[in-house]
Amino acid sequence: MTSFNHTVTEAQAKQRIDKVLAALNPEKSRSQVQSWIAKDVVIVNREQVKANYKCQTGDVIEWSVPEVETLDIIAEDIPLSIVYEDSDLLVVNKPKGMVIHPSPGHPSGTLVNALLHHCNHLSSINGDVRPGIVHRIDKDTSGLLVVAKNDQVHTLLSKQLSTKEVKRVYNAIVHGEIPHETGMIDAPIGRDPKDRQRMGIVDDGRDAVTHFKVIKSYPDYTHVECQLETGRTHQIRVHMKYIGYPLVGDPKYGRRKTMDANGQVLHAGLLGFTHPKTNKWMEFEVKPPTYFEEILTNIEKLY
Repeated sequence: MTSFNHTVTEAQAKQRIDKVLAALNPEKSRSQVQSWIAKDVVIVNREQVKANYKCQTGDVIEWSVPEVETLDIIAEDIPLSIVYEDSDLLVVNKPKGMVIHPSPGHPSGTLVNALLHHCNHLSSINGDVRPGIVHRIDKDTSGLLVVAKNDQVHTLLSKQLSTKEVKRVYNAIVHGEIPHETGMIDAPIGRDPKDRQRMGIVDDGRDAVTHFKVIKSYPDYTHVECQLETGRTHQIRVHMKYIGYPLVGDPKYGRRKTMDANGQVLHAGLLGFTHPKTNKWMEFEVKPPTYFEEILTNIEKLY
């Protein structure tokens, strides 16, 4: 790792540590900086801090930039389910089981590998490993994603996400019978202090809001629709567990005894945003995949 240090100035006082570090490392994204903090490679006055720590004048920040493992990202002729495409962006329906971008554990077969074969140009804001990727969904979550073909469109789409202007609606099947027709979960999400591989509800986490609506309930299961107001990592999975209705098949947050679904039963079925170039509202919807419908059918047969 390469190590650095910086003494906080008066102008930087009262700013969050992740914001200050992002400004000091303009070639890195804020999410990358937050990952450094999560990995405990950032200390202030020789003590570890959280991403929301407010800097004080004279604080000494020390941080180490992890060495990036280089990956050979190659274009692969992998079929894509393209819902919409123009010269600036495309909307794809990602299948369950497909990883979004290459990593040491998944060097090929990802959505990015497929996109590189399909497109001559993709945005470069997220670097060589995540070209075009504006937002992500988990490997075992299926559904809609918007991909940017240039940096201008990427920036404008990212701004819509940050200002909560993008509409994202998911279908899920959860354990338990939810007694309410609708509800809202407002609980901050951050890295689980007991397990850094998981997210959890933590007091100093980032604001997270999920709205849900029951589509159909059963004695032991509920088919629910979730709309994101914010987009935190594993948000729906963490929030539904928090209120006592974990997703069926979820290996990280679900029940030990659950249906064999090869991962959480979650589908990003509706995506809406304003086109950055035309300023027209665009909305796309795709039905849940076959496996999702089969699980619903099997639940119906139980009752």
